[in-house]
Amino acid sequence: LASMSTSERIKAIQKMPGTMKKKREIRFVSLSSFALQSFRRFGNSLSEYFHLLQLGHKTLKIIGANFGTSVLSYFIFLKWLLAFNIFSFVINFSFITVPQFVAAEPNNLSFTGLELFTGAGYFQETVLYYGFYSNATISKTENGPSYNMQLAYIFTVGIYFVICFLILLFSMAKSFCRNFVNPQIRSGIASKLLCIWDFNITNEKAVKLKQKNISMQIKEDLAEVNREVLNFSATERVVRIVIHLVCWVASLGTAVAACAGVYFLSINNLKVFVKGHKNDLESQAAMLVLPVVASLLNTFIPFFYSWLGHLERFQTPGHQIYVTITRNIILKISIVGILCYYWLNIVAVSESQCWETLVGQDIYRLVLVDFIFCLLGSFFGEFLRRIIGTIVCVNLGLPEFDIGRNVLDLIYAQTLTWIGILFSPLLPGIQMISYSIVFYVKKVSLMMNCQPPRKVWRTGQMTTSFMLLLFFPSFLGVLSVIGVTIWRLKPSEECGPFRGLSSMYDAVSEWIKILENYTASKWVVWIYHNLITSELFFFILSVVVLIITYLYWQITEGRKTVIKLLQKQIMNEGKEKRLLLQKLWEPQRKTENPSVPRGQGQQVSLIVQVLLFQLRAWYGFMWFL
Repeated sequence: LASMSTSERIKAIQKMPGTMKKKREIRFVSLSSFALQSFRRFGNSLSEYFHLLQLGHKTLKIIGANFGTSVLSYFIFLKWLLAFNIFSFVINFSFITVPQFVAAEPNNLSFTGLELFTGAGYFQETVLYYGFYSNATISKTENGPSYNMQLAYIFTVGIYFVICFLILLFSMAKSFCRNFVNPQIRSGIASKLLCIWDFNITNEKAVKLKQKNISMQIKEDLAEVNREVLNFSATERVVRIVIHLVCWVASLGTAVAACAGVYFLSINNLKVFVKGHKNDLESQAAMLVLPVVASLLNTFIPFFYSWLGHLERFQTPGHQIYVTITRNIILKISIVGILCYYWLNIVAVSESQCWETLVGQDIYRLVLVDFIFCLLGSFFGEFLRRIIGTIVCVNLGLPEFDIGRNVLDLIYAQTLTWIGILFSPLLPGIQMISYSIVFYVKKVSLMMNCQPPRKVWRTGQMTTSFMLLLFFPSFLGVLSVIGVTIWRLKPSEECGPFRGLSSMYDAVSEWIKILENYTASKWVVWIYHNLITSELFFFILSVVVLIITYLYWQITEGRKTVIKLLQKQIMNEGKEKRLLLQKLWEPQRKTENPSVPRGQGQQVSLIVQVLLFQLRAWYGFMWFL
């Protein structure tokens, strides 16, 4: 190594067999420059620290090894949503909140502590809500650079939702390709047996954890391969269909009743707010009635849906989870839809001085109370269930982690956060804190109270389903609500950055009219008139996207056809070897006849045994594939 250049020395060390730790030691010793050696050591240490700071990196490995990919998919989805909200908070705080601090006036309201639960009082005159933001152009000096809060507010929210749309599409496409287009590449048992082990692992705990993880993955794949298809009689099929219909009627009826209750409660809630209260404590308590009732419905009705799923007795756990998720999404999205109708059609035209702040407070309380009920659900739904199953009624045993209910809780909370971004820009920061706490609370509850699924099954497609549900109906529904608010509703006259305008979008129209007077900004005006406000542009863009999607789908189908043909070719080669063996067996039978020479019979028998061994190995390999 001493006679090599620096780049050649590094490449030679990389090709050496051994652990990464040993290679790093050799590389540090071989590097002659002390400055370069110190820099590389600092870079490696920094990367290791960042790796350790990743939320739940080791926790995810432990969960996957002990509970399988079905439970692991929930925590991966939760971690992904946490990163999503961190990005949202950084964007809103940087471009909306920080400039407002320059023009902010002192808050004269007193802080009592109840504001943490109600979101009203002292928080009403802070950057937490829409009504506090100014509609003026902010500048430190008279002739210095200025910052238009109206444009900053609407462009930050609009660009953020465009970025979210692209991220969701990219994540769904990536997950779809990995789990639906060609899943056998990543889920083959042969690849897990022969190629998955990492020989750089030397720590004893890491080795045992890796062994348990691989063992769990192989069990899931074998359970899917050996899945039995039950054949029912005509009477049993009729009974099962009747049970399914009754359960669906019960679930839909419960959802309709819950939506009706939320609607009438919200109407009464608005009347109480408009009339006012004599006692401040009564006012604070009345604010929490609607979020508490909505959270109670979202907490206890999913338990009823889980009981219906056990009553129906599906053949596979995946089928039961998907049906439970469908029922929960109908319930939660219906409740959110009723609340959106209440906010946009009743609160927006009410006598409130700042209806946007009132909506932001409602969403703040819903998010906070939903977070509290999520923590209480882990205690009452899992901890007490473990006590009952281990002490009171031993036959019940430990509970299993309810994936459908917990995932829908995350989607419900994220939907509220997206709706509330326009009315409360810092709401993603609150959700970011709640997701971090929920991650560790659910992890502790899972390890202490739950058991692995009784039926082991592989759920590589579960994360894709979660993202699909997050995109539709959650995200697309939020875009509809935000679009109606920006284009159709009139902002409040006395608060917010859009006061005095007929709609929030008028701020953009007035800005374009100003740019028409400047020659240097003609290109912005052209883009606005010919692209952004042009229906033809979006029609052409949609056609191009559909064509690309169709071509990609055809390429995928062609690859699947080629894979099937290759599999048939391999099977035909196996049949040809079987015919060859049958022909070779005939001379071996003749060895029983004394007229056949002994050496020739032994030679034929040896050839047959070798071919039999090859054929068994071939079929074994094909079975693993």
